[in-house]
Amino acid sequence: MTVPLFYFLMIGIILGLSAGLAPGPLLALVISETLSHDIKAGVKVAIAPLITDVLLILLTFFILTRLSAFHTLLGIISLTGGCVILFMGWEALRSKGFKPDVQIRPPASLTKGILANALNPHPYLFWFSVGAPMMIKALQVNLLTLTAFIGGFYTMLVGSKILIAFLVGRSKSFLSGGAYVYALRFFGLVLCIFSIFLFCDGLKLLGWA
Repeated sequence: MTVPLFYFLMIGIILGLSAGLAPGPLLALVISETLSHDIKAGVKVAIAPLITDVLLILLTFFILTRLSAFHTLLGIISLTGGCVILFMGWEALRSKGFKPDVQIRPPASLTKGILANALNPHPYLFWFSVGAPMMIKALQVNLLTLTAFIGGFYTMLVGSKILIAFLVGRSKSFLSGGAYVYALRFFGLVLCIFSIFLFCDGLKLLGWA
């Protein structure tokens, strides 16, 4: 495996795990479906991003490739991405676990998961400011590197939520336990470090470094 391929694969894995473990609307729905119904219901919600994000990825990728010559705008986008990742990291570092509202009883369905993810602004902000720029950089290496980044991201994003559904289905105390909290904080620290690289890229594109 070449260094660039491994590099983008690891970035995809780290970003995917961080997004998958972080508390949010989709994770809340995964947990509530699992608690209200069964593990299978939680898994159905977990795979929703595989359906909702396809158009989003293509759209953001198309827009940014048309802006490849506008270094100032790309620099601003990179700085915005750094802020997004830094915020994600900071939120993860401050996390004390996840306490789902077990009173919520939404119907178990893939449609519910699709709606929850499609109406959530975070994926749009992430892909425009972080995901799509990383895809462009990966594609500049080769198509396999791009595939590694996307594959690593979604394997971890969806896989981690499926794992949480199984763990919650087996033990409802998992989300407030030490293992989950420490894992979330570890990836929060990694995200904070990664944000520095995005800030550096943004400053270079703006000609400030």
